[in-house]
Amino acid sequence: MASLLLKAFPVSLPFLRAPESSKPQFQVKVRSLDRDEASSSTAFSSDSVVLNGRSFTRGKDEVESLFDGGVEQKEKSMSPLVAEGNGRLSFSSGGEKSRRKGAISEDMDVLWDDGYGTKTVKDYLIASKDMIRQDGGPPRWFCPVECGQPLEDSPVLLFLPGTDGVGLGLTLHHKALGKVFEVRCLHIPVYDRTPFQGLVKFVEDTLKSEHSSSPNRPIYLVGDSFGGCLALAVAARNPQIDLVVILVNPATSFTRSQIQPLLPVLEAMPNEFHSVVPYLLSGIMGNPLKMAMVGLEDRLPPREKIEQLSGKLTSLLDYLFVLSEIIPKETLVWKLKLIQTGSSYANSRLHAVKAEVLLLASGQDFMLPSKNEAQRLKKGLQNCQVRYFKDNGHTLLLEEGLSLLTIIKGVGKYRRSRKVDLVMDYVPPSKSEFERIFFKDGRFMQAVTGTVMLSTLEDGRIVKGLAGVPTQGPVLLVGYHMLMGVELHSLVGEYLKQKNILLRGIAHPEIFGGRFESSSSEFNFQDWIKVMGGVPVAASNFFKLLSSKSHVLLYPGGAREALHYKGEAHKLIWPEQQEFVRMAAKFGATIVPFGGVGEDDLVELVLDYKDLMNIPILNNYIRDIARSAPRVRDETKGEVANQELFVPGLLPKVPGRMYFLFGKPIETKGREDILRNREDAHQLYLQIKSDVEMNIDYLLKKREKDPYRNVFDRMVYRALYPSLQEVPTFDL
Repeated sequence: MASLLLKAFPVSLPFLRAPESSKPQFQVKVRSLDRDEASSSTAFSSDSVVLNGRSFTRGKDEVESLFDGGVEQKEKSMSPLVAEGNGRLSFSSGGEKSRRKGAISEDMDVLWDDGYGTKTVKDYLIASKDMIRQDGGPPRWFCPVECGQPLEDSPVLLFLPGTDGVGLGLTLHHKALGKVFEVRCLHIPVYDRTPFQGLVKFVEDTLKSEHSSSPNRPIYLVGDSFGGCLALAVAARNPQIDLVVILVNPATSFTRSQIQPLLPVLEAMPNEFHSVVPYLLSGIMGNPLKMAMVGLEDRLPPREKIEQLSGKLTSLLDYLFVLSEIIPKETLVWKLKLIQTGSSYANSRLHAVKAEVLLLASGQDFMLPSKNEAQRLKKGLQNCQVRYFKDNGHTLLLEEGLSLLTIIKGVGKYRRSRKVDLVMDYVPPSKSEFERIFFKDGRFMQAVTGTVMLSTLEDGRIVKGLAGVPTQGPVLLVGYHMLMGVELHSLVGEYLKQKNILLRGIAHPEIFGGRFESSSSEFNFQDWIKVMGGVPVAASNFFKLLSSKSHVLLYPGGAREALHYKGEAHKLIWPEQQEFVRMAAKFGATIVPFGGVGEDDLVELVLDYKDLMNIPILNNYIRDIARSAPRVRDETKGEVANQELFVPGLLPKVPGRMYFLFGKPIETKGREDILRNREDAHQLYLQIKSDVEMNIDYLLKKREKDPYRNVFDRMVYRALYPSLQEVPTFDL
């Protein structure tokens, strides 16, 4: 079932896919209109249907068949009207077209525009007002125009709205989600009175239709508040369907909410007083400050930022009256009873939910006890991950924070088949994600490291910047892992900034295991590693990255080098035998040895592994972690095989500076000798190790002559020369 909605808020013609055996194969129902109304409607034309700015010329009889409630298969050469992706329509003979699952990164640019921050709550309120103006009919699906056309083989995402029922709760996220999902949003008209089980059946029918059409692809259910009850109910009834359920402050805790006792009061309240209810509810529905901060430029001067924030808050308050139109009194009373029923229904069936669940909980939710509910659901559901947002309110998806797509990527939930493929299904970082991690959350790290990037040209000359590093992949960057990986933020960020190429890092599997997650786990650095392309150490992942011509970041020293002991700063702790040279040669990858220094100018190691193991309480804890942690190199001998995970004792120092030197590139293309002869491969491995050590020695000596090695010297320089982008360093 579907609807063509208003020209003021254009949406695409939604659709439901039916099994190939059904007749007609694709059927679309729209809101019924009188014949006179249809012929004079400004939203429709007897000559064409306008969707996403594209006009599809149709005969009058064909358009009338749409208004009559379905698309008829006529005895003509035309085929059934089907929808392709988010709002794109074409004529097809039916059946799912053949698909080739290629790497998403081949079709998407790094730092692509996800549109996050360009839409605000004000846009949501304006669009909602327009959408309900000519509302009527039963619940239906629609595809927002902003979603655009998704990439090939994208899974379906069904959005189930909260109490408002409009279906525009993803307004801030449409453009980003629409790139890698076929987005459908459920619209429940204001005066619709479909009971909860009727809504469950409606969503369930869509689910089964989509599963029948594409049985090997997952289906995503995003349930916001009341929609969370609906999503859990549908998932419990369909355990055989591959579902990824995303719950946003689900209303399964309604019986313990502050709203439930108000139901008798709302029923008794005179209609003329209902106009003030939205203003009263707005204080508990969400965080107005976080709503107004959406799209606010973080790098503005404080005074300008306050002025913009004040203007946004004032503008937002001017549109709150729309809430009384979206949820009039009788509708609000009905919706609260609907939530009560839905909460009871979903809670009684939690044991039957087999789907993987991602639960997003707000710490400032004054409408529902979402934090406590997250703890309960994590224990009650079989496969549930939680991300906690302590500063957000109930309307998490309409507030400033993270893009929903970023969260899905960060917890490793995006996939296009039954299993996650971290290489083929990887979505490159967007511009807003890059800004967030490197200039907002990572602003301090950017300021204190003052990163210097140097590279070596073919003739052996060392130059500033990364001109010496090949742009054409596959490229394998092999280097030294600093203490606790403190170099990663600077290295990956500067590489992306200077070359517009993402480094795909190979990381310890523990980062991806989620063993220490809890119901209060916030979106953290480990999640950002996944967003920025990190993959677990595995031969298959290494193979896929090189075959896709990626730029791969590899640390042969692994955890042992990153968690080195006192006196081992800038010392390579590599395995005796090569582990990567022959694989690189197989794909003709260019190997670039690099060295980095600066950890000793940022922190001081005061407690290493040996010190911690001498502390009675801590040593048992470390041993327990070591026993349960995955072993990356079971067969490796020597010092590098000792990879016990622990957190060393560190003390911060007055920040110095990070330095990186990329050595002369080593070509492996055409080097069949490396593939045939292990000794030749080993000699190349020793050469790479020697080059890394020479790069480190060069930087250690040269940094002594850097007049701006200290952070205070760099601050003074920036104050004197604010127009210059970079702070100078030593002479090359």
